[in-house]
Amino acid sequence: MSDLAYTRARALPEILRRRIAVLDGAMGTMIQRLKLTEAHYRGAGGPAGADARLTDWPRDLKGNNDLLSITRPDVIAAIHEKYLAAGADLIETNTFGATRIAQADYGMEALAREMNLASARLARAACDKFSTPDKPRFVAGALGPTPRTASISPDVNDPGARNVTFEELRAAYLEQSLALIEGGADVLLLETIFDTLNAKAALFAIEEAFDASGERLPVMISGTVTDASGRLLSGQTVTAFWYSVRHTRPLSVGLNCALGAALMRPYLQELARAASDTFISCYPNAGLPNPMSDTGFDETPDITSRLVHGFAQEGLVNIVGGCCGTTPEHISAIVRAMQGQGGRRLFRPDGQAV
Repeated sequence: MSDLAYTRARALPEILRRRIAVLDGAMGTMIQRLKLTEAHYRGAGGPAGADARLTDWPRDLKGNNDLLSITRPDVIAAIHEKYLAAGADLIETNTFGATRIAQADYGMEALAREMNLASARLARAACDKFSTPDKPRFVAGALGPTPRTASISPDVNDPGARNVTFEELRAAYLEQSLALIEGGADVLLLETIFDTLNAKAALFAIEEAFDASGERLPVMISGTVTDASGRLLSGQTVTAFWYSVRHTRPLSVGLNCALGAALMRPYLQELARAASDTFISCYPNAGLPNPMSDTGFDETPDITSRLVHGFAQEGLVNIVGGCCGTTPEHISAIVRAMQGQGGRRLFRPDGQAV
């Protein structure tokens, strides 16, 4: 690990002990606002023009947001900079679906590594541009959940059927992790976890990547409670989920997506009680879906920031941000709401402060 990367890796935990850090908002929401066409996804209008490799690509590529890091880096860089200008401490790489498994939907498995490397470099450049000695900015290398689950059958008539194996997940996440590290990520963020077995494959791969690269980055883990049952899609409560992943000693554990802040609160409280010695993150959706809204979700920046401010006052969080439907305006409002707010204190199981 370079001296600069080592310094950044140490700086983030120190910041979290002093104050609440702010993660960026939704990448997909911002891309949707641009109303890009199929031609844009193939590179039209970008700094390098249309990508010759994609001229005769046999499948539609519109909606493959991870591809834009290669074909329209100007679009992704501009979104990163808007979130940084709003005051975000951490920005996520544009890699939510940049695994071979997810890219199989577009026949783009072979481009997965390139997507991750390009995305990490774009985020790194943006953070370096906005960082100051008083306010360093951090790249969170995003590892999404993949559209396939190792725990649940895709066939209601065959409960034992699976469409992905642990080994396939491990290999895909290893390729992604190595590229994110090479591209300059400061932390790896395993997010929107709905299947704990998928997450375990990712965490295993991350450890392999650390061994192979010689670099060990902080790891953030964020699960998704899918409904009022308070469980992940694969059936675990948030407490059970935490006990399934705590052995990896992550920098943080938290919740994101599926729910707005108001509905997420009881599950965040449960997680904060269970993971008393670990930083807690929370980046909810902007309320419930609303097709009439500009962002596709109900909550305005004032509403979301007020609810997240409540989490801070209750002593539940160390990292906050936004997921689906949130914008730079939401993040700017959250940054203002976090001013003067100390982060949640950590305690060992014996009650001693960490």
